[in-house]
Amino acid sequence: MKGLRWTGLGIVLALCALAQGPLAVPRPRPSASPEPSRANLRVDSQLVLVPVTVHDKLNRPVSGLEKENFRVYEDKVEQPILQFAMDDEPVAVGLIFDTSGSMQYKIGRSRQAAAEFFRVANPEDEFFLVEFGDSPRLRVPLTGNTGEIETQLAFSMAKGSTALLDAIYMGLHEIKKSKKNKKALLVISDGGDNHSRFSTSEVRSLVRESDVLIYSIGVFGTFGTPEEVNGPGMLARISEETGGRMFEADVNELPDIARKIGIELRNRYILGYSPKEQPRDGKYHRILVKVIPPRGLPQLRANWRLGYNAPVE
Repeated sequence: MKGLRWTGLGIVLALCALAQGPLAVPRPRPSASPEPSRANLRVDSQLVLVPVTVHDKLNRPVSGLEKENFRVYEDKVEQPILQFAMDDEPVAVGLIFDTSGSMQYKIGRSRQAAAEFFRVANPEDEFFLVEFGDSPRLRVPLTGNTGEIETQLAFSMAKGSTALLDAIYMGLHEIKKSKKNKKALLVISDGGDNHSRFSTSEVRSLVRESDVLIYSIGVFGTFGTPEEVNGPGMLARISEETGGRMFEADVNELPDIARKIGIELRNRYILGYSPKEQPRDGKYHRILVKVIPPRGLPQLRANWRLGYNAPVE
């Protein structure tokens, strides 16, 4: 999408359909801030780097904002933003794909969703595939060839119970093998966990310690068991903890939502700040990000990693 220009009347907006790309806010000049190293959330003795995605009411990613459009708080104390950049680095993505028995009539559209996600990939991206029913299975290790994954998915059969948490746990460990700074999991599942060894609290603890974004597509049906009732909330909490999101989808919406996630994942801002207190207490410190829309723009929403564990002396 070509850059837009400022006019005397204010901001000229191009409200394009998501299929054509993200909503772009005009940028009159490059940011004067130095460009930070990219990461999902990186903490050292001086700097915390927070990736942020911004979207409008129609769930379209918004690009082209400036540093002045953001406010960052740690433990309710505002922090000066020292570094600011738009993140366009290649990404490593683990596809966590549900092949449990309840997916029997949804697996075809789920394959199409994966294919749409791969269509917005960059040549430098890499992927792997974990399928799960009764247990998680690494079907395709890290590769730049998405055709390998699509071929495997074409032969996948829906059967067994749902070990969703175990599959996420496996994905978080498998993605450590990638040398990419930017890492994410995409979970496609239809409901609650009923066959995992790991608990929700154990997986959430691992999520907090990692720097991996988690996006989820929930293909939920009729809720019967307690696991099915709790499934949407569990997926949403785990995803939002990382700065990702959960999208609840009808089967027919799967491909479009997968494409939205692919575009959003590649349109992130990186905000860098140095905590005023420089905590080295090993405790969890909460982060809050606020977006101040430019004049003429409606209210915008942001997603970011909700906090980090401080290093210990």
